[in-house]
Amino acid sequence: MRLATILDRGREVAAVVDPDRGVAPAAAVADWADGDLLSLIRGGRVRDLIAATGEAPAGLFRAREDVRFAPPYRHPRLIWGIGLNYVDHASDLSEAVPEEPASFIKGDHTVIGPGDPIPLPPQSERTTSEAEMGLVIGSHCRNVSEEEALDHVLGVVPVLDQTAEDILQRNPRFLTRSKNFPGFFSFGPEIVPLEEAIAAAGSLADIEVSTVVNGSETRTNTVARMRFSPAFLVSFHSAVMPLQPGDIISPGTPGAIHVRPGDVAECRIPGVGTLVNPVVRG
Repeated sequence: MRLATILDRGREVAAVVDPDRGVAPAAAVADWADGDLLSLIRGGRVRDLIAATGEAPAGLFRAREDVRFAPPYRHPRLIWGIGLNYVDHASDLSEAVPEEPASFIKGDHTVIGPGDPIPLPPQSERTTSEAEMGLVIGSHCRNVSEEEALDHVLGVVPVLDQTAEDILQRNPRFLTRSKNFPGFFSFGPEIVPLEEAIAAAGSLADIEVSTVVNGSETRTNTVARMRFSPAFLVSFHSAVMPLQPGDIISPGTPGAIHVRPGDVAECRIPGVGTLVNPVVRG
């Protein structure tokens, strides 16, 4: 069972996605779930909602193709991005793989969802799109061990993280600016429980992430090629500051692709989903 936000009668509402039956507003499944998805995650009601969904009548569900998905939520408290975390991507940029995570923070003004346009900022002549498998934190964690870390991950979600690469290349201290233009963080359409994503791939290390532009230009790699694993990243960042439900860690890309107005960027993760965004002139 998956989590999402859909457009329902002109309003963005929390929804559940049953791979077999389709999509239903959360409030139709459980009357107490009449809130946004982030509130349900922060309130610790996700497992209750999933249990209620299993007992919901089939008539509540709509076909996926009849539903418009929004970002799962628009105002995460915190987005941690990780640079150069795939060994092969670091070599693309002629950069050494860092000895510690190269972290940065993105604001919620960057958030868009499936189908929303990615506007290219006029300050940049070379913007890249980067597919990532976002980690959604499900419970408060602080100073957790790697062994405990994944217990605090609610699920994973496709992400397209954008970078004004030419700005970054002028000076590595410009990382925050190069990552924080509006539309530079797309995520969705669904948050997939971590155990479901692992089962689909066989193991967490075997989950495959692809950046795709215009259906043909592709950069693909597996989680196994990350320098720092998802468990390490959760543990490491929980020692920097508390992680709260709904926070997102975006753990790096297998490869960035230069995008131009008129392009279509995708994040493809088998067993998790595909996120698609058109690219426009800002």
